[in-house]
Amino acid sequence: MSQSSPSDNKRKQAVALKYQAGTMEAPKVVAKGKGYVAENMLKTAKEHQIPVQEDPSLVEVLGKLDLNQQIPPELYQVVAEILAFVYRLDKGGAGNG
Repeated sequence: MSQSSPSDNKRKQAVALKYQAGTMEAPKVVAKGKGYVAENMLKTAKEHQIPVQEDPSLVEVLGKLDLNQQIPPELYQVVAEILAFVYRLDKGGAGNG
């Protein structure tokens, strides 16, 4: 997920989530960064074909969480929608597994 606002003074932000169904109660923040770090996170995600969902409001909220912190219940619905998006991409691109 990323946020960019070149017209104002905000720097690009990125937050990475991890979720393993059956082993984790809720997704957790595993990486986050701003500026150069965010750009590198997005570049690495692209290189490894990791889906990126852009939602500036969500990134702002998730960016306030600590690393390894589970997302709060009030974000379950929106993060579930993102996970469904990723799942659909994985199913559509599956074939080499």
